[in-house]
Amino acid sequence: MGIAELTRNAVSVLPEGGLEAKLKLGRPLRVKFGIDVTSPDIHIGRGIPLQRMRAFQEEGHKGVLIIGDYTTRIGDPSGRSSERPILSDEEIDANAQRYLEQAKVILRDEDELLEVRYNGEWLSKLTYADVVRLGRIVTVARMLERDDFEKRYRAGEPISISELLYPLMQAYDSVAIESDVELGGTDQLYNLLAGREVMDAFGLEPQVVLTTPLLLSWDGEKMSSSVGNNIPLTALPEEMFGLTMRIPDSQLEEWWTLVAEWPVPAGEPMEAKLELARLIVARSHGEDTAREAEEHFTRVVRRHEAPEEVPERPLPAGDPVHLPALLADAFGLSTSEARRLIAQGGVKLDGEAISELDVPRTRLAGAVLQAGKRRFVRLNEAA
Repeated sequence: MGIAELTRNAVSVLPEGGLEAKLKLGRPLRVKFGIDVTSPDIHIGRGIPLQRMRAFQEEGHKGVLIIGDYTTRIGDPSGRSSERPILSDEEIDANAQRYLEQAKVILRDEDELLEVRYNGEWLSKLTYADVVRLGRIVTVARMLERDDFEKRYRAGEPISISELLYPLMQAYDSVAIESDVELGGTDQLYNLLAGREVMDAFGLEPQVVLTTPLLLSWDGEKMSSSVGNNIPLTALPEEMFGLTMRIPDSQLEEWWTLVAEWPVPAGEPMEAKLELARLIVARSHGEDTAREAEEHFTRVVRRHEAPEEVPERPLPAGDPVHLPALLADAFGLSTSEARRLIAQGGVKLDGEAISELDVPRTRLAGAVLQAGKRRFVRLNEAA
């Protein structure tokens, strides 16, 4: 495979010549990727550094996936204009288990190639004296060189001490697992370089840092679970396919390069987009499911037809039926969202747009209710 494949799409590989020197050690390298469990999903943008870990695995190196159950309690300030919210222990534990399942969509799950660690294993054992020792390694002035901290400091916005400690906690992860290489997005460059400083302070050979680009979503912004412009690695196949098809033609080259790791095919943009959607769904769910997702997309979105299989739901009591309440109950919308969707013409009965808020029961019984492009339910009288 060679170093070119290991560093495919890399923005930075630091220090220069460092990776080549590590590869000459003649042993499997320990390749670290840490991820905090601040949201329920790993999306395909976060999967890009995991794809580099997979490339190292294919060469016989060990991927060390660190689930940041402990650092999530602090909150990574990278790229943030404010401090992250703190999750409950129950949310952190649930997200951690889900993250592990999703990461294995990309990574090889073999004992000799994958080691999974939770950083609470060592960070929870640090004493106050240990934290003070870490705090001596990097100065406050150096911390404030970070773009996100510098902007907030100049704007007079609060920066908590816990946020200043975060890069040191992440760096200590590299000490604990004796990392050879650490992977991350470009927004993690400061934290990854801090890992080199802390490893050196603890008498260890500093890790090599490899960063990958941040994937832009269909709205032109960085893909983010908190924003909602993301595609989770284990999303429903129809959802994955449909969301991929939302990307504008101008982003096809970027998505093919970063996600598929192939050049964008020649020809019509629509065909290239369809093929990309097939690849993304097939990676998570298999080839057969990808074909079914494409058939669903063609039928529902391109032909504006109802899917072959539509879930059924009993009508609520009362006549007439209040449509916003029905939409909220059937699809998990808020009533305000439902009203807005109705006003925009996004709600249909048997394929026809409906604008009324209160609908006669007889008109709804047996009809297919559609909200947006991909949500359908058939309404029946309760037995």
